[in-house]
Amino acid sequence: MPTPSGGAGPQRAEVRAYLRHLADERQLSPNTVKAYARDLAELEAFLSEYLGRSDWGWQDADRLALRGFLGWCRRGGRSRRTVARKLSAARTFFRFLHLEDRIPHNPTRAVRAPKVDRRLPGHLSAADMGAVFQVAERRADENTLQATRDLLILELLYGSGLRLSELHGLDLGALDRGARQVRVTGKGSKERIVPVTRRSLAALERYEPRRAEAGGSGGGAVLVNARGSRLSRRSIQEAVRRALDAAAVARGLSAHALRHTFATHLLEQGADLLAVKELLGHVSLSTTRIYTHTTKERLLRVYREAHPRSGR
Repeated sequence: MPTPSGGAGPQRAEVRAYLRHLADERQLSPNTVKAYARDLAELEAFLSEYLGRSDWGWQDADRLALRGFLGWCRRGGRSRRTVARKLSAARTFFRFLHLEDRIPHNPTRAVRAPKVDRRLPGHLSAADMGAVFQVAERRADENTLQATRDLLILELLYGSGLRLSELHGLDLGALDRGARQVRVTGKGSKERIVPVTRRSLAALERYEPRRAEAGGSGGGAVLVNARGSRLSRRSIQEAVRRALDAAAVARGLSAHALRHTFATHLLEQGADLLAVKELLGHVSLSTTRIYTHTTKERLLRVYREAHPRSGR
């Protein structure tokens, strides 16, 4: 058997059609499409070896073959979570083939995914966020492009719960300062309106003179680099890591952790789950519900500390 690898080999016509469907019709991000391509390339490599011939068709992939693929991934050292993701990619691909009448049935319906423990999203406490902003605001007093921009990045990620991609693509024209709202384009090119805090607008006002000095080709981009071009996603991630390191809290967390923190703190303060779902731009409520695990832990801790008969 071949060993699992991250490389994408030659793709069959059906895979190419599916990837075009993901990019053009479902409008998934390029990185997501590449991830599907890698997973399906591994499935192709496995099936060629498993079936023992090169002229196989997707209708030849039955339940046993797919279970063999999952076992092959596990023997290659892949985690249960990674294997579950690869099965998910296979499921959506075979569903596409079935709906397009390219195969008579979807064989993945009879394959069970490995059990995966749901990991709670990494987030910061309110005290930690306070420490982060204290340091960021002190640095912004230096009135440099990087320092004022870093503060604005933190305010928008935490204050509005934006995704990294949403902040990266944000233009000044999407901001309604009077209404304190911003229009963002999320997954699947879906637009939504989210609130902007007063502190975010104050950070923007502090940053804009430095942005203007950069000039360049950033166009209407909110975040620009020293040359005036739109700031890269990697630079946004580095700004968050720089802020966390400077405040000496939660090292190793990413920009996405501020979005998790936004949702967690809203729920801890009694926000409605449906409202948080809309603010985050989630399609399914089940995606938002994972944040309730964190708040339940907090409630249990408060109960044990406060109730006289809790058995402390």
